[in-house]
Order: sequence, then C-alpha cells, then structure tokens
Amino acid sequence: MTHFETIPGAYVSPPAGSVAILRDDAEAIAVARELAAEFAVGAAARDRQRRLPWAEVERFAQSGLWGISVPKEYGGAGVSNVTLAEVTAILAAADSSIAHIPQNHFYSLEVLRVGGSEAQKRFFYAQALQGQRFGNALAEIGHKDFKRRTRLSRDAEGRLRIDGRKYYCTGSLFAHWIPTLAVDDDGAGWLVFVPRQSYGVTVVDDWDGFGQRVTGSGSVIFADVPVQGDWVVPFAASFERPTTIGPLAQIIHAALDLGIARGAYAAALDFVRQHSRAWIDSGVARASDDPLILERVGDLSVRLSAAEALLRRAGRVLDASQAAPDERSVAAASVAVAEARVLTTEIALKASSKLFELGGSGASLAEHDLDRFWRNARTHTLHDPVRWKFHAIGNYYLNDTLPPRHGAL
Repeated sequence: MTHFETIPGAYVSPPAGSVAILRDDAEAIAVARELAAEFAVGAAARDRQRRLPWAEVERFAQSGLWGISVPKEYGGAGVSNVTLAEVTAILAAADSSIAHIPQNHFYSLEVLRVGGSEAQKRFFYAQALQGQRFGNALAEIGHKDFKRRTRLSRDAEGRLRIDGRKYYCTGSLFAHWIPTLAVDDDGAGWLVFVPRQSYGVTVVDDWDGFGQRVTGSGSVIFADVPVQGDWVVPFAASFERPTTIGPLAQIIHAALDLGIARGAYAAALDFVRQHSRAWIDSGVARASDDPLILERVGDLSVRLSAAEALLRRAGRVLDASQAAPDERSVAAASVAVAEARVLTTEIALKASSKLFELGGSGASLAEHDLDRFWRNARTHTLHDPVRWKFHAIGNYYLNDTLPPRHGAL
C-alpha cells in the first residue's frame, strides 16, 4: 500500500480562532514565561481536584507556542531545539501536565517534516499555525510485545478505514486531530492524522495514573473510521534512514523532567524560607541558615545546573543533525539527548523527593499539594527506561555502536 487517495466529503477539522504568530526564539521564550506565571496559579488545585485544563490549553494554543516548530518557510518561527526544550521546561516548572499536552503535537510535526509530502506539510503546518492541536494515539496496551494492532485497511469500496484501540493518548482529549500509528495489510507503519470529531472516533477520559493527572492521557477507540489519503504520512519508512524523529521526541521528555525539577527546587526553597524550622542541634534560628540544609540545597543546585547544561548541549547537537542528517549526526543527537535524559530524570526524582526532607513534616500536608512534583516526576520518568539510555551511551563510546533508530532514543 503505497498511495492513498482522498475520500470526497470526509470530515475536515474546522479552523481555529485568532492565534498569535510568534516570530523568533526570543518571543517564544517571553510568551512561555508569561503563560507559566498564569498556569502556576491554579496548578495545585487542578492536580488535587483533577480538573482538566480546558481554558488553559486554549490559552496555550492561542498564544502561538504550538506553532513555534513550524519551519520559517511555512510561516512559523522555526525555533531551535534549544528553545523548544526551554519553552517546555519553563511551562513544566509551572504545571507539568499542561506542558506535557503538546509533546506529541511537536512529535507529529517532526514526523511530518521528515516524511510528509510538500502538500501535507503546507496543509498541516497551516493547521498548527491556526491553532489546531494534534494529540496522539501511538501506544497500545494489553500485550507484552511492541507490535501495533491498529489497522489501516480498505473497505469493499476501496476506501481507507482505521480500526483499533490506543492508550496513553496524551492530549487527545483537547485535540483537533489525533495522529495515529497504524499498520496496513503489508505490515507497513503509517502516521494517520485523524480528525478528532470523525465518525467512529471515541476518546475516553480513563487516565488514572497518580501523576500527570490532567494530561488527558486516556484511551482512543477507532471503529471503522474513514480517513483521507492526504492524511497518511509514512512512519516506519522514516526510521529506515537516519532521521531526528527519535531525539526530537526525547528532548521534549527531558525538558519536561527538567521543568518538574525546577518546580520542585523552587518549591523547596520557598517552603524552607517560609515554613521550615532549623533542627535543634544546628545552633541557628532560621532553617535557611541550617548548615546541613544549605549543603543539600547546594547539591541540588549543582545537579540541576548540570542537567540544564546537558539539555542545552543536546539541543545544539540536535539542531546540527536536523540541518545535516546522516548516520553519524543522528547518532550523535540520540546519544546527546540520552545523556540529558539521564540527568533530567535523576534531578526530577531527587529534587521532588528532597523537597520533603528539606521542608520537614509540614511539607507533607495535603493543603500544599507538594507531593504533585514527586508524583509527576515518578510518573513521567517511567515513559521509557533510563537504564537503556546508559546502555546506548556506553555502547556508543566504548564500541562505536550507533544507537537504534526508533522514537524512544
């Protein structure tokens, strides 16, 4: 199955309202900081009550940030990956659930950049710049293998249809389009951009993880859903050659963890200053003068700075690889991002745990909802195992073995 024709009369997602068009990296960072200040205000309440952030996501999309990775030649800001990661981290420090929602939106835009036709790029980039949000229906559960069972096939009249069930569909509750991984009758993999409101599409709010509670990461069910050939982008074929799809996906995950770490670190400093008591043996009146607390804060600060530095370096290496992709440059990007993910994972877990050690018993009170940082870090860092990052990094440096090409590295 190598060609997919358009189905006349199939559903097309309606245009969004007025959306800002951001011009460059500096503007993207400035807007992210503005939104982060807004989103931080209600983050604890949204998490505690599991109140889905409908208004916040709309504000987020209208800000223009969902279009910042669209290349300049298609009307977007074409920001660097350093900036894309920093925008994500800024927002994740305020509310990591909201920051997580567009992760697969940016991932889908990268799949489109790498494997889409010129017409597909023009159409979907325009959709993103108009405020259309792309969710995801990538993962499947219930089996111990990683084979995809969602099918892209033809009905008796030769029209394309999708059938299957997906889970961990982060952002799809809020999406206009749901990019979906499916396999055809020949076993080839495709990313199909399915309109959220298509007949046969059911989005189920059944995410019950203890962290990242309001990401909309539940199920999507496809029951004989008609799709147009224009919405079908090669996926598996994009990994047959060196591409930056994997490290692009991974750097956003690393940025999310870094943002959680920043949020937890800032919360720890604030709680120690405002609420904590110095230990009886410290000989000081204020917790912020306690010598052992100072040592712990210093340790966190150094580790956080190291993670930030590796993430910025990974963004630069990824930028270079996107500009000139080949086996070596893509491998270097994958390894650089993996190195960043190791440290961002560690500091997210460490900072969100040390928050309680530094804050004391009072930090555990439900009214503060400080446990959301650890719950979010612990949940999100399970996305793919860091132990395999170490393996890929070690094999690369010791044996000059290039890492595998897939979306998880």
